[in-house]
Amino acid sequence: MAVQKVKEYLKTFGMENRLREFSVSSATVELAAQALQVEEARIAKTISFYAEDGCILIVTAGDAKIDNPKFKAEFGMKAKMLAPEDVERLTGYRIGGVCPFGNPPQAKVYCDLSLKRFTTVYPAGGSSNSCVELSCEELFQVSKSVKWLDVCKNWQETGGQG
Repeated sequence: MAVQKVKEYLKTFGMENRLREFSVSSATVELAAQALQVEEARIAKTISFYAEDGCILIVTAGDAKIDNPKFKAEFGMKAKMLAPEDVERLTGYRIGGVCPFGNPPQAKVYCDLSLKRFTTVYPAGGSSNSCVELSCEELFQVSKSVKWLDVCKNWQETGGQG
């Protein structure tokens, strides 16, 4: 059901044919990279955090980690990930398929600079066995991201093209 929702959403951008579904799980960065046969860093993971009025979704490179001091400086609060029981209600998707498309209005999407070293990246497509290939600018536009930000660490040392 969620994959169809994403497909319909992508249709408004003429990108519905980019949605890929797998016969294997792509619920984690490692599994998605294996399914796509790409480096883990190119998997655009969507990490969900509590906000005063809903949630914050930050799309980062697969090898990046949230830097708590940077998060606090950006949002004025400590980073607190959504509890499993709140994920679907606040993001519109189940764990393993959380994506930055077609989310409820109270979910604000941000893209992290860790993604910009790649020509294309692969965010989830609404399920634990789907993804979409997008350029970073397409991801920013299609996700209706608020802005590009720098709230991650551990990725600057790693290369990456593609």
